[in-house]
Amino acid sequence: MQAATAVSVPALAKSSHDVVDRYARTIEISKRIRWDIDRDVIRGRSFDFGKKFLPDGLSKVGELAFLQPAEARLLSQIQGRTYANMFALVERFIGAKTAELGRSHALGDQVAFEALVRLTDEELKHQEMFRRLERMAALGMPAGYAFLPQPDEVAGAVLGKSNWAVLGLTLDIELFSQAHYRSSIEPDDSLSELWKDVFLFHWKEESQHAVLDELEWRREDARLSGAQRDRGVDELIELVGAVDGICQMQARADADFFLSTMRRPFDESESAAVHAVVLKAYRWQYIVSGAQEPRFQQVLKALVTPAQMQRILQALAPFFAEA
Repeated sequence: MQAATAVSVPALAKSSHDVVDRYARTIEISKRIRWDIDRDVIRGRSFDFGKKFLPDGLSKVGELAFLQPAEARLLSQIQGRTYANMFALVERFIGAKTAELGRSHALGDQVAFEALVRLTDEELKHQEMFRRLERMAALGMPAGYAFLPQPDEVAGAVLGKSNWAVLGLTLDIELFSQAHYRSSIEPDDSLSELWKDVFLFHWKEESQHAVLDELEWRREDARLSGAQRDRGVDELIELVGAVDGICQMQARADADFFLSTMRRPFDESESAAVHAVVLKAYRWQYIVSGAQEPRFQQVLKALVTPAQMQRILQALAPFFAEA
């Protein structure tokens, strides 16, 4: 017993020290990269509506070969407008959850407390930025667009789930936002410069948020019994289903809006293809791309049993088959 204690105590101390260091590093980076919406991002500019917003790798617009260039550009702008609104939506519940998690550190680990307060403040700033972008997009696009999900209602439903499930979904979101920027948005020089810069600055802060999400998810997981974790897995699957419901609702609205703006008639098969591709794009953007992120898979596999992982993969299988 003494030998085991001699080994385990330093190991625990090292592990605890490493965690504190990770919280501290996010604070240092947050201070260094801090940006302002007007001074650094918008800088008095407007959207260039002669260019795409969302790249083809995310919008899947390239799969609609019958679209003329101006039509494909408009569909990318509609999807880009929804993309910004979706981030405003999810950051409503992420900010509320991180404020709650911060309070759990408030009378203890002040480094973790500061890191989560900074994360919450940055999420509030992101929400403000995306609200500004919606107003700016409305000035240059046809009337009739509607973003249907209600942020407070969605946040209330998500926050009714366990911390384990909410943190799993949150890490997924933070990681896919980074992957989208690195793989699709940053390399595409054909996008509106302002729209592209929005997601450059968003990416800078989200990269640190993902670190904190992982730390908090692992911290929450360590507190749970096997039964509580198993329920968390079920709730994470339920949240994925809820995300798909939002994707279906908004994809239908966006496809209908796009088709209503067209000056030439589309036949039944073309209209059906627009609906199918927009839904496919939204499922890719908000479900598949995050679920297949290597870092997300690595953390998830470390927390769940093989049987629980199999349940999650079975729930995701229809979306992967479509992608």
